[in-house]
Amino acid sequence: MATDFTQTRKQFLIPDGTIYLDGNSLGPLPIAAVDRVERMLREEWGKLLIRGWNTAGWYHSPRGIGDRVGRLIGAAAGSVVMGDTLSIKIFQALAAATALRPDRRVILSDSGNFPSDLYIAEGLIDALGKGHTLKIVEPESVESALDSTVAVMMLTEVDYRTGRLHDMARLTEQAHRHGVIAVWDLAHSAGALPVDVTGCGADFAAGCTYKYLNGGPGAPAFIYIAPKWSEQAKPILSGWMGHEAPFAFDQSYRPAPGIERMRVGTPPIMALAALSAALDVWETVDMADIRRRSQELTDLFITLAEAQCPQVSLASPRDKNQRGSQVSLRHSHAYAVMRSLIARGVIGDFRAPDTMRFGFAPLYNDEHDVRSAVSILADVLTNRLWDKPEFRTPDAVT
Repeated sequence: MATDFTQTRKQFLIPDGTIYLDGNSLGPLPIAAVDRVERMLREEWGKLLIRGWNTAGWYHSPRGIGDRVGRLIGAAAGSVVMGDTLSIKIFQALAAATALRPDRRVILSDSGNFPSDLYIAEGLIDALGKGHTLKIVEPESVESALDSTVAVMMLTEVDYRTGRLHDMARLTEQAHRHGVIAVWDLAHSAGALPVDVTGCGADFAAGCTYKYLNGGPGAPAFIYIAPKWSEQAKPILSGWMGHEAPFAFDQSYRPAPGIERMRVGTPPIMALAALSAALDVWETVDMADIRRRSQELTDLFITLAEAQCPQVSLASPRDKNQRGSQVSLRHSHAYAVMRSLIARGVIGDFRAPDTMRFGFAPLYNDEHDVRSAVSILADVLTNRLWDKPEFRTPDAVT
């Protein structure tokens, strides 16, 4: 049965007068999350107190919810676990992957990767102190940079700035031909397009749940380990929840079996409750429908923007099969233009130095949103409504 996007839209709280095109940065509130979290607070924490870890299933929720996220990225049951932030999960994945190739010293990434992932790689290299180097190439040069010196290829599937889409299957296959471990950041992929970590042969993957999965600000991240590596992956953060027997309180660490070893500290139960409600929406969604509708919306946005807004240039790939679920436009005063748009109820975001990002989530975005947003953008640009002091002063978060 085809996904009913009219019904999924009703499951989100979108303020009146708002066209929300920033779900690639933070998804909107699923209406059911309010009751779910309140019930957790009142019925579980309030009445069960510490008994909730057993009686309400809190302790096992990172695995249970991990399996639900796993279904959206093509992961086998028991290969995904929730917890901590995406930065921590990337650090764990990258460290474990690097340890699997102890005779190699190069971590390969590209200039389109999210800067945080590159910072993490630099920090890991410093911490290891074994002479590793981080090699950063242009996105189109990744394949040619793969060779027998590379230990790990660490890439973000969808470029956060432009929406350019890497070919995960092809690059992973090429990495494996050179004996390279493939680590994928799915921050802008999970919930935005079909992902198949199993079919693509990904070794490790991690992603956040507050973007297209709508888990809420600071929602816990996930990490995936291919089953073939699950007993070999070494947890660099040997936290007590990743211990083989956490409540034995041993003085030394023994990693838990499989993906459980990638747990670190106490899981964020309230955040997991909100995420659980958000994932309920996905039970009625076909990812192929999401992708098809996403491409329709982004194609329409590009067509209309180029026709009505000659002041901007397209920063995203024109080919719908080469981009994720966002469109980025460039303008010399992009920050002020975006601030002006937000004041008019069109919410996207800005990325330095000159890029406006517009994310499209078919769960709650439709053709009317696209047409209205472009019409307002054209008005803002044509009449220079952005050219005001209040729109030029940067906020802490852009």
